[in-house]
Amino acid sequence: MLTYEKSLWDRGYRLIAGVDEVGRGCLFGDVVAAAVILPQGLLIEDINDSKKLSAKKREELYEVICKEAVAVSTGQVSSEMIDQINIKQAARLAMKQAVEGLSIMPDYLLIDAERIDVNMEQMAVIHGDALSQSIAAASIIAKVTRDRMCLHWDREYPEYGIAIHKGYATKQHRESILQYGPSRLHRRSFLSKLLNQQQQFPF
Repeated sequence: MLTYEKSLWDRGYRLIAGVDEVGRGCLFGDVVAAAVILPQGLLIEDINDSKKLSAKKREELYEVICKEAVAVSTGQVSSEMIDQINIKQAARLAMKQAVEGLSIMPDYLLIDAERIDVNMEQMAVIHGDALSQSIAAASIIAKVTRDRMCLHWDREYPEYGIAIHKGYATKQHRESILQYGPSRLHRRSFLSKLLNQQQQFPF
């Protein structure tokens, strides 16, 4: 998990930020990104792609990362903005916000399969959240942050079951949209196929 980081440390880079986002494929809510700078040489046991970890383990690692990191920052882009600029650009914008929100500016960015519009050296790493500890740490921070947001959204919109499926296109979620219509936090640009199943929606 430190192969990419070690290569950069050997080249003289010291402050390496991992960057990742979550919620790209959801029907509901913000896309959330995180940027994390970990101390040089630190290896955190059990850190991995957030999707491969239990919710309990993610919460535990979230606390460890926040304690050990040189800097941590998150960014988020609303469902309304996602509909305006598309999800790819929204994910990049959330990543940009996360990087620019860091209290210490990094020397280099390791980004999960993306490039972002900042004046910093960077590398897009395919499956980076499974290959780089820095990116995996960002994945965990972003995932826990968004999951906590989902608990808040669930209290506001209990009919959709957001706390259970986190806004993804599960059978339960799709059926709830068909029954109640989309909320103000649903991504309209993601719902066209579903909306065709029922023409009368309370927009």
